Amino acid sequence: MAGRFDPPTRTDLRAGRTPVPAGTGAQAGGGTGRLWKPGGPVDLGLVLGPLRRGPADPTFRTTPDGSVWRATRTPVGPATLRVSRAADGVDAEAWGPGAGWVLDGLPALLGAEDDPGAFVPRHRLVHASHRRRPGLRLTRTGLVLESLIPTVLEQKVTSDEAYRSWRRLVRLHGEPAPGPGGLYVMPSARAWALIPSWDWHRAGVDMKRSATIVRAARVAARLEEAASMELAQATARLEAVPGIGPWTSAETLQRSNGAADAVTTGDLHLPGIIGYALTGNRDADDAEMLELLAPYAGQRHRAARLILLAGHTPPRRAPRMYRSDISRL
Repeated sequence: MAGRFDPPTRTDLRAGRTPVPAGTGAQAGGGTGRLWKPGGPVDLGLVLGPLRRGPADPTFRTTPDGSVWRATRTPVGPATLRVSRAADGVDAEAWGPGAGWVLDGLPALLGAEDDPGAFVPRHRLVHASHRRRPGLRLTRTGLVLESLIPTVLEQKVTSDEAYRSWRRLVRLHGEPAPGPGGLYVMPSARAWALIPSWDWHRAGVDMKRSATIVRAARVAARLEEAASMELAQATARLEAVPGIGPWTSAETLQRSNGAADAVTTGDLHLPGIIGYALTGNRDADDAEMLELLAPYAGQRHRAARLILLAGHTPPRRAPRMYRSDISRL
């Protein structure tokens, strides 16, 4: 049932935006509650959207009452978190052994540790996008493996292929999340490391990506330490694992650490999107993209997200990336 209501488009997912229905956000009951009062506007769809891995992500859903549900594996156990807008802030409710942990981390998850005031738009398009989205904050989950594994699954395949692999592996090797949300919690690090080769194959995951995930799972404790490191140190810690490069580390740390300057390089489409949006050059490469984003040093990830959210993308002129399905071989 995840993602049935107001499903996000591919552009929405790329920009980290999840439509959240307007509603009452009534409590589901039986969980531990918390009301958090942010110091400014918070758009739940923009803040939590990057954590959604496809419109049918079994760990994430939105409901017609205006709630965002998220299942996660915390250091003290699984948890389900429900958040919704309230008249005087953000209302949250949590279930499971990790309920206290996720409620304690609620402000960081909703961008309390982010500093949007440090951002100064340098381009007209960026200024307009920034002005239209005062509720954009960068989430910080404090959980590395949770963001790393689906990011590895997205290496060198289409988004749809990666989302399908994530759904299958989480449902097969994860566990039902606590509480009433109907979600699943992703597998533990040990469970990821023990997935047999045939299950990786049936999920459409090649040996290179599965081996990277297994290596990461075996040093999960060391990788989780990166959540409290500065960006350069955290990047080095992740990239010490063979198979994790700059693209994967940046995409992970944007979510786990709320890293405002973790700009994604090595992406097939992002340089062309940014080049086209800012200068009309759809053939920009990483070097040109970094040059365009240089005025936003310290905030380059935020700038890139605002450009994506503006939706000013180049028209398609080539076939879509070929979709392969190794599970059928």
